[in-house]
Amino acid sequence: MNNYYSSNPSFHVGIDCIIFGFNDGELSLLLLKRNFEPAMGEWSLMGGFVQENESVDDAAKRVLAELTGLENVYMEQVGTFGAVDRDPGKRVISVAYYALVNVNEYDRKLVRKHNAYWVNINELPPLIFDHPAMVTKARELMRQKASTEPIGFNLLPKLFTLSKLQSLYEAIYGETMDKRNFRKRVAGMDYVEKTDKIDKLCSKRGAALYKFNSKIYRKDPKFKL
Repeated sequence: MNNYYSSNPSFHVGIDCIIFGFNDGELSLLLLKRNFEPAMGEWSLMGGFVQENESVDDAAKRVLAELTGLENVYMEQVGTFGAVDRDPGKRVISVAYYALVNVNEYDRKLVRKHNAYWVNINELPPLIFDHPAMVTKARELMRQKASTEPIGFNLLPKLFTLSKLQSLYEAIYGETMDKRNFRKRVAGMDYVEKTDKIDKLCSKRGAALYKFNSKIYRKDPKFKL
C-alpha cells in the first residue's frame, strides 16, 4: 500500500476565500494586496493551505478566522480549481469558498495587518491566477442560494430597515426592485420582525428597524425573494 502512495505525486491543497460584505448599498469583496511572492503587489483573494491535521472545511474556517478574526461565519464551498499551471509558485489544487460577513464585525487591525481592503464588486481590480473565475462562480452560487434561503441576512447588522434590506437584494441580483412588491413579499415573512426601535440616521422621520428571527424561520423554512 505504501508503494501505491509513494509512487504518485503529492500536491499542495490551497484554500481561497471569496469574502462578501455589504457596504454603502453595494456588495464588496475583501481583497489582499499581496506583500509576498509570487505576484507580489498584485490583488488576490485571501487564502492559505490545508494542514495535515484538518479537513478542507476546517481549513477554510481557520483561514477566514486568521485573516478576519471571525468565527461561525456563513460559508459555502464554491468548487475545486486545479489547472496544472494555475499557480506559478508550485502545483496547487485550490478549494474555493465564499463567505458572507457583516462589515461592522470583522477585526480591522487583523485585516490591515494582512494588507487587505474592501473593494466594490463593480470596481474590482485585475486579480491573479484563476481568482476571477472563482469570484464569478461564487456570485452565481450566492445568487441562486439567496433566492431560496435567507442567507442574505448574514450581510446585514442585527437590526436593519426595509430600505436597507431591499438595497441588499438589489445589490445581490444587480437589478432594481419595485418597492411596493418587495415590501409585500417581506410582509408575508413572519421571521422578519418589526422592532420598537427607530433608525433616525437615514431620514428625519425615522424608519422602523427590523430583525431576522432564525428560530421562527426554522419552524417553517420557506423563503423566496
